[in-house]
Amino acid sequence: MGSLWEEFNRLGTEMIVTKAGRRMFPTFQVKLSGLDPLADYVLLMDFVPLDDKRYRYAFHSSSWLAAGRADPAAPGRVHFHPDSPAKGAQWMRQIVSFDKLKLTNNLLDDNGHIILNSMHRYQPRFHVVFVDPRRDSERFAHQNFKSFSFPETQFMAVTAYQNHRITQLKIASNPFAKGFRDGDPEPW
Repeated sequence: MGSLWEEFNRLGTEMIVTKAGRRMFPTFQVKLSGLDPLADYVLLMDFVPLDDKRYRYAFHSSSWLAAGRADPAAPGRVHFHPDSPAKGAQWMRQIVSFDKLKLTNNLLDDNGHIILNSMHRYQPRFHVVFVDPRRDSERFAHQNFKSFSFPETQFMAVTAYQNHRITQLKIASNPFAKGFRDGDPEPW
Protein backbone atom coordinates (compact mmCIF):
# COMPACT_ATOMS: atom_id res chain seq x y z
CA MET A 1 0.00 0.00 0.00
CA GLY A 2 3.03 2.25 -0.35
CA SER A 3 1.63 4.37 -3.19
CA LEU A 4 -1.64 4.90 -1.29
CA TRP A 5 0.28 5.96 1.84
CA GLU A 6 2.27 8.43 -0.28
CA GLU A 7 -0.93 9.84 -1.77
CA PHE A 8 -2.38 10.38 1.72
CA ASN A 9 0.92 11.81 2.94
CA ARG A 10 0.90 14.48 0.20
CA LEU A 11 -2.47 15.65 1.57
CA GLY A 12 -1.49 15.33 5.26
CA THR A 13 -2.75 11.98 6.53
CA GLU A 14 -5.35 11.99 9.30
CA MET A 15 -6.35 8.94 11.34
CA ILE A 16 -9.55 8.75 13.35
CA VAL A 17 -9.26 7.85 17.03
CA THR A 18 -12.40 6.88 18.97
CA LYS A 19 -13.21 5.76 22.49
CA ALA A 20 -14.03 2.26 21.23
CA GLY A 21 -11.00 2.10 18.91
CA ARG A 22 -10.78 2.56 15.14
CA ARG A 23 -8.75 0.58 12.62
CA MET A 24 -6.19 2.45 10.57
CA PHE A 25 -6.74 3.13 6.89
CA PRO A 26 -4.60 2.78 4.95
CA THR A 27 -3.63 -0.41 6.75
CA PHE A 28 0.04 -0.79 7.71
CA GLN A 29 1.48 -3.66 5.68
CA VAL A 30 5.04 -4.91 5.15
CA LYS A 31 6.83 -7.47 3.01
CA LEU A 32 9.76 -9.06 4.83
CA SER A 33 12.93 -10.65 3.50
CA GLY A 34 16.29 -11.70 4.91
CA LEU A 35 14.96 -13.45 8.00
CA ASP A 36 16.28 -16.83 9.11
CA PRO A 37 13.50 -19.13 7.84
CA LEU A 38 13.83 -21.49 10.84
CA ALA A 39 14.13 -18.84 13.59
CA ASP A 40 11.20 -17.37 15.53
CA TYR A 41 10.37 -13.67 15.29
CA VAL A 42 7.88 -11.37 16.95
CA LEU A 43 6.51 -8.45 14.93
CA LEU A 44 5.12 -5.39 16.66
CA MET A 45 4.32 -1.73 16.23
CA ASP A 46 4.37 1.35 18.39
CA PHE A 47 3.59 5.01 17.75
CA VAL A 48 5.77 7.94 18.79
CA PRO A 49 4.88 11.64 18.86
CA LEU A 50 6.58 13.58 16.06
CA ASP A 51 6.99 16.69 18.19
CA ASP A 52 5.84 18.35 21.43
CA LYS A 53 2.98 20.34 19.90
CA ARG A 54 -0.79 20.24 19.80
CA TYR A 55 -2.38 21.32 16.51
CA ARG A 56 -5.54 22.88 15.13
CA TYR A 57 -6.80 22.88 11.58
CA ALA A 58 -7.11 26.24 9.81
CA PHE A 59 -9.94 25.78 7.32
CA HIS A 60 -9.27 29.08 5.51
CA SER A 61 -5.77 27.89 4.54
CA SER A 62 -6.46 24.13 4.60
CA SER A 63 -3.46 23.55 6.82
CA TRP A 64 -2.47 22.42 10.29
CA LEU A 65 -1.09 25.04 12.68
CA ALA A 66 0.70 24.55 15.99
CA ALA A 67 -1.70 25.56 18.78
CA GLY A 68 0.41 25.11 21.90
CA ARG A 69 2.29 22.48 23.80
CA ALA A 70 1.37 18.82 23.51
CA ASP A 71 -0.92 17.18 26.02
CA PRO A 72 0.82 14.77 28.41
CA ALA A 73 1.84 11.66 26.50
CA ALA A 74 -0.61 8.80 26.60
CA PRO A 75 0.64 5.51 28.06
CA GLY A 76 3.14 3.98 25.63
CA ARG A 77 1.75 0.78 24.18
CA VAL A 78 2.84 -1.70 21.58
CA HIS A 79 0.70 -3.81 19.28
CA PHE A 80 1.97 -7.36 18.78
CA HIS A 81 1.00 -8.92 15.48
CA PRO A 82 -1.47 -11.66 16.45
CA ASP A 83 0.57 -14.35 14.61
CA SER A 84 3.64 -13.63 16.77
CA PRO A 85 5.86 -15.44 17.38
CA ALA A 86 6.28 -17.25 14.07
CA LYS A 87 9.08 -18.66 11.93
CA GLY A 88 10.92 -16.38 9.54
CA ALA A 89 9.69 -18.53 6.65
CA GLN A 90 6.06 -17.79 7.60
CA TRP A 91 6.65 -14.02 7.87
CA MET A 92 8.44 -13.92 4.48
CA ARG A 93 5.80 -16.00 2.67
CA GLN A 94 3.26 -13.19 2.24
CA ILE A 95 2.52 -9.56 3.01
CA VAL A 96 2.14 -9.01 6.76
CA SER A 97 -0.86 -6.83 7.57
CA PHE A 98 -1.53 -5.01 10.84
CA ASP A 99 -5.26 -4.84 10.05
CA LYS A 100 -6.35 -5.70 13.61
CA LEU A 101 -4.54 -2.71 15.16
CA LYS A 102 -6.90 -0.08 16.57
CA LEU A 103 -6.32 3.52 17.66
CA THR A 104 -8.16 5.04 20.62
CA ASN A 105 -8.20 8.27 22.61
CA ASN A 106 -9.54 6.47 25.70
CA LEU A 107 -6.87 6.78 28.39
CA LEU A 108 -8.64 4.04 30.37
CA ASP A 109 -8.74 1.58 27.44
CA ASP A 110 -8.43 -2.02 28.61
CA ASN A 111 -8.64 -3.63 25.15
CA GLY A 112 -4.96 -3.20 24.31
CA HIS A 113 -5.59 -0.54 21.67
CA ILE A 114 -2.93 2.08 20.91
CA ILE A 115 -3.77 5.22 22.93
CA LEU A 116 -3.13 8.52 21.12
CA ASN A 117 -3.96 12.15 21.80
CA SER A 118 -6.22 13.78 19.23
CA MET A 119 -4.74 16.77 17.36
CA HIS A 120 -1.19 15.43 17.77
CA ARG A 121 1.17 14.08 15.09
CA TYR A 122 2.52 10.52 15.22
CA GLN A 123 5.03 8.27 13.50
CA PRO A 124 4.23 4.55 13.42
CA ARG A 125 7.27 2.33 14.02
CA PHE A 126 7.59 -1.31 12.99
CA HIS A 127 9.82 -3.69 14.97
CA VAL A 128 11.16 -7.16 14.13
CA VAL A 129 12.36 -9.04 17.22
CA PHE A 130 14.42 -12.22 16.97
CA VAL A 131 13.35 -14.73 19.63
CA ASP A 132 16.78 -15.73 20.92
CA PRO A 133 16.77 -19.36 22.13
CA ARG A 134 19.93 -18.95 24.23
CA ARG A 135 19.54 -19.29 27.98
CA ASP A 136 21.30 -15.93 28.55
CA SER A 137 19.44 -14.19 25.70
CA GLU A 138 18.89 -11.01 27.75
CA ARG A 139 22.62 -10.27 27.33
CA PHE A 140 22.04 -9.96 23.58
CA ALA A 141 18.70 -8.16 23.68
CA HIS A 142 20.14 -4.97 22.15
CA GLN A 143 21.20 -6.99 19.06
CA ASN A 144 18.02 -9.01 18.62
CA PHE A 145 15.69 -6.44 17.09
CA LYS A 146 15.48 -4.03 14.18
CA SER A 147 13.15 -1.03 13.99
CA PHE A 148 11.78 0.65 10.88
CA SER A 149 10.02 3.98 10.33
CA PHE A 150 8.45 5.02 7.06
CA PRO A 151 7.99 8.84 6.83
CA GLU A 152 5.00 8.48 4.50
CA THR A 153 3.03 6.81 7.35
CA GLN A 154 3.11 9.87 9.64
CA PHE A 155 -0.35 11.15 10.54
CA MET A 156 -2.43 13.53 12.61
CA ALA A 157 -4.72 11.82 15.13
CA VAL A 158 -8.24 13.32 14.92
CA THR A 159 -11.74 12.54 16.17
CA ALA A 160 -13.23 13.75 12.86
CA TYR A 161 -11.54 14.41 9.54
CA GLN A 162 -10.56 18.05 9.17
CA ASN A 163 -9.22 18.11 5.60
CA HIS A 164 -12.06 17.38 3.13
CA ARG A 165 -9.55 15.99 0.61
CA ILE A 166 -8.54 13.32 3.15
CA THR A 167 -12.22 12.45 3.61
CA GLN A 168 -12.70 12.12 -0.17
CA LEU A 169 -9.57 9.98 -0.59
CA LYS A 170 -10.56 7.68 2.31
CA ILE A 171 -14.04 7.18 0.83
CA ALA A 172 -12.63 6.60 -2.67
CA SER A 173 -9.93 4.13 -1.63
CA ASN A 174 -11.32 2.30 1.43
CA PRO A 175 -13.32 -0.79 0.43
CA PHE A 176 -15.28 -0.51 3.70
CA ALA A 177 -16.48 3.02 2.83
CA LYS A 178 -18.48 2.06 -0.26
CA GLY A 179 -21.74 3.19 1.34
CA PHE A 180 -20.46 6.79 1.34
CA ARG A 181 -19.61 6.93 -2.37
CA ASP A 182 -21.75 9.11 -4.63
CA GLY A 183 -23.65 7.23 -7.30
CA ASP A 184 -23.01 3.82 -5.76
CA PRO A 185 -25.49 1.55 -7.58
CA GLU A 186 -25.87 -0.72 -4.58
CA PRO A 187 -28.84 0.29 -2.43
CA TRP A 188 -28.25 0.92 1.26
